[in-house]
Amino acid sequence: MALDGITIANMVKELKDELEGCRMNKIAQPEPDELMLTVKGKNGQRRLLISASASLPLIYFTDKNKPSPMTAPNFCMLLRKHIGSARILKISQPGLERVIYMDFEHLNEMGDLCQKRLVVELMGKYSNIIFCDDSGNILDSIKHISANTSSVREVLPGRTYFIPETQDKEDPFLTTEESFTERVCKKPLPAAKAIYTSLTGISPVMAQEICYRASVDGSMPMDALNEAERIHLAHTFLRMMEDVREGTFVPNIIYRDGEPVEFAAFALQQYSFGHSSQTFDSMSQVLEKYYAQKNVITRIRQKSADLRHVVQTALERNRKKYAIQQKQMKDTQKKDKFKVYGELINTYGYGLEPGCKSFQALNYYTNEEITIPLDDTLTPAENAKKYFDKYNKLKRTQEALTTQLEETKSDIEHLESISTSLDIALSESDLSQIKEELTEYGYIKRKYSGKKKGPQSKSKPFHYVSSDGYHMYVGKNNFQNEELTFKFATGNDWWFHAKKMPGSHVIVKANNEELPDRTFEEAGRLAAYYSSARTAPKVEIDYIQKKHVKKTPGGKPGFVIYHTNYSMNIEPDIRGIQEIPS
Repeated sequence: MALDGITIANMVKELKDELEGCRMNKIAQPEPDELMLTVKGKNGQRRLLISASASLPLIYFTDKNKPSPMTAPNFCMLLRKHIGSARILKISQPGLERVIYMDFEHLNEMGDLCQKRLVVELMGKYSNIIFCDDSGNILDSIKHISANTSSVREVLPGRTYFIPETQDKEDPFLTTEESFTERVCKKPLPAAKAIYTSLTGISPVMAQEICYRASVDGSMPMDALNEAERIHLAHTFLRMMEDVREGTFVPNIIYRDGEPVEFAAFALQQYSFGHSSQTFDSMSQVLEKYYAQKNVITRIRQKSADLRHVVQTALERNRKKYAIQQKQMKDTQKKDKFKVYGELINTYGYGLEPGCKSFQALNYYTNEEITIPLDDTLTPAENAKKYFDKYNKLKRTQEALTTQLEETKSDIEHLESISTSLDIALSESDLSQIKEELTEYGYIKRKYSGKKKGPQSKSKPFHYVSSDGYHMYVGKNNFQNEELTFKFATGNDWWFHAKKMPGSHVIVKANNEELPDRTFEEAGRLAAYYSSARTAPKVEIDYIQKKHVKKTPGGKPGFVIYHTNYSMNIEPDIRGIQEIPS
């Protein structure tokens, strides 16, 4: 979700706690619409990233630095001149606006004490960073907005700064039960929409959350609510505003199938079934991790689109081929009937008159009378030969189809396993291994450019440590599954895999020890999560010591056979399992 007033309030609390009374150390402008402020904070040096990007405005603390241009932009130079070593007096938020005021104290050229204000507006495409003097006059801004661009407000040096009131919204901190009932509950709109269109800084997600906590359907029209429901809705809203005032935030990210889908400053109770949440110590951690993960997932999806298309096209083609082969196999079941016809004609057909179109005979296999069609232009011997030829043709077809069906089924299972690997992939090196596998098996043509490729980073399996200290490894694709099981694992290590479905091989290094039950369960959860059934409530997992796992003769990488295994049904939930970064 976009930054709303409540998220900004959480960030302002962090900024106040860390930076008020501290001194600026460095100012950089790594991007045309971005500042990096380095401050000697209360807990050591802190970097504050402020982005006024129209697509993704952000403000958060970060440990990562960004390279700056060789020549600093004019706005950056102005800030360095005035507040390069200034002391941060106060950080505040007007109402619940998506605006942050940072007030500075510094000495001017004459040695007199002066104050300046840096205004950070995080308003989507209208985001800006504005530098003002102590009278509220604009000295400069990271984006200049002229009257030609906006009819509401000019943001230019010399103009007086003010927050534009483009919508008739009330400050939530000034809202009472009576004004909420009067202003919000009388709007002819769905309950959630009435809240976020009436009050400043409330996003649609938080409005829906308020309705959920009040046990009100957010899509229900306000005029359909009874008086008790409206009062309860107002009280729920006021309790949330009290939490904002007191700063009792719970920064968290909501996940679905391992992908971040939402973040907020309060626990989002509306996301329960099918979702998981992770809480953090600060909103900065939430924003940095949420958008970093989103960026990775988006980038990998874009880069994997061509590979997914190759896999899906091949899957559709093989599934159609498999269906046709199954139909042809069904047709070969008549072969035995033609064989019986031929035998019966040879046995009883010596007395047939020329020109007969059929004759009845006793089927000595079933002791039943059957009628056998004949070609009246052929002799009995020729009719018998015709039926034997049909039998032999269908027999040859059945034998060929038996092999073809196995091959096509194997290709489908192989492609489904590659599709699951694409779902697991997190980096370009993961995708390069999958592409190599598709190339090796002829789904992608190998290109020879003549240029020698430089060294590429090698994709590594996921690495986890169980609660009991045992190391667990998860293959990201078929090549890694093959290597983990047959080159990395030793005989007494344990092997886990989702039963009869595509998924990762999970290897637990046993160190020749007996594994605790908790480690078995955690390894099973990993195998369930990294399978095609990760969205199911329960997944059946097979597990066995590695020495009993054999490679399928002539099989594709990662395909194995095993017997006398153990099984468990377990949830595909890997929360709480410690991952070791590769």
